[in-house]
Amino acid sequence: MANLTRHDDTDAPATISGQAWPGVNYFCTTRAGGGSRGVWTSFNLGEHAGDDPTDVAANRQVLRAGLPGEPCWLRQVHGAAVWDADLGCYAVCPTGADGAARGGPEGEAAPPADASITERPGQVLAILTADCLPIVIASSDGRALGVAHAGWKGLAAGVLENTLGCLRKRAPQAASWRAWIGPGIGQVHFEVGGDVLDAFTCKDSGARTFFAARPAGGKWLADLAGLARYRLQRAGVSDIELSGECTYRRDRLYYSYRREHVTGRMATLAWLTGASDLP
Repeated sequence: MANLTRHDDTDAPATISGQAWPGVNYFCTTRAGGGSRGVWTSFNLGEHAGDDPTDVAANRQVLRAGLPGEPCWLRQVHGAAVWDADLGCYAVCPTGADGAARGGPEGEAAPPADASITERPGQVLAILTADCLPIVIASSDGRALGVAHAGWKGLAAGVLENTLGCLRKRAPQAASWRAWIGPGIGQVHFEVGGDVLDAFTCKDSGARTFFAARPAGGKWLADLAGLARYRLQRAGVSDIELSGECTYRRDRLYYSYRREHVTGRMATLAWLTGASDLP
């Protein structure tokens, strides 16, 4: 079950996470505890969501105060590219990109990628979501870490498999892997067309079980979290925890692009602690 840290008597941001992992800190913010107004109320962390840049900067400053370092923000494009935050280059390139390309903070200089990896303690990985899934992947020994932004396009394109593959290359000694699938849109609210069904089932008929046909025909309800867990399991991740949180349904706690279209973004942050008691 999800572990929600509330701050009912203060304006501090509330966050959500899963089980404690050795050597890893991770959490997803909610929409509570910031200074944004209107449809972005109140802890919007997305710079390109239409919010007042001053409010976003103030929210990010609050976030930064609780982190060991500056987050590695990505320019998310619903793809399957993976950024190596330690080396400052692509571990898996987007189509037509140069593997030596450099990136920086979120914005035009940030790398267009939907996942990042690290083995460096204190290197903070970050992704933004508002219905898509934030997914944290780590070696069970707490020495290698990745985060991924997984909407249906990224999932179908293999962003999770790419992230895990990069982590395995960086940490071949890791005996097992674990993952946390954070808040995202629930199946009952995620209506999609036949193109989405085809994207998952054209090469894997087993994915069909994660789609429920709508009575009117031609439309389907897709279980995004179920698809993510299924693909992680097939890739060899044995320990997977789902938050069970639906961003569309819980409007006071989460931003939802499908519910509101113009809205803010939550951030999922993760970093290695380098704890001295790791095996």
